[in-house]
Amino acid sequence: MSDTKPDPKKILTSAEIAEAGLDGWTEDGGTLTATFATRSFATGLELVNLIGASAEDNNHHPDLVLTYPSVQVTWSSHDVGGITSRDVRLARATSGHAEALGVSVA
Repeated sequence: MSDTKPDPKKILTSAEIAEAGLDGWTEDGGTLTATFATRSFATGLELVNLIGASAEDNNHHPDLVLTYPSVQVTWSSHDVGGITSRDVRLARATSGHAEALGVSVA
């Protein structure tokens, strides 16, 4: 992606998503999904709370599945029917939250 501010409503191509270098995230049917091995329910809940705070700050919300011992996160821009720069930005933030908790992609 370029240095100019991306259009938050533009659906990204598969090449643009790949260029974003989101380790552990998969593109599937207009969504970005990753599963994080939290190893405990408490850590999973902490991760979900961090993701929730980022989601609220950005008024853009993922689908979350919290189980023992993992959290599955799916980002998609439902308003435009695909993956946008908002999803890429928040997938990066999600990975950063996981890293801060010592959680890796499953």
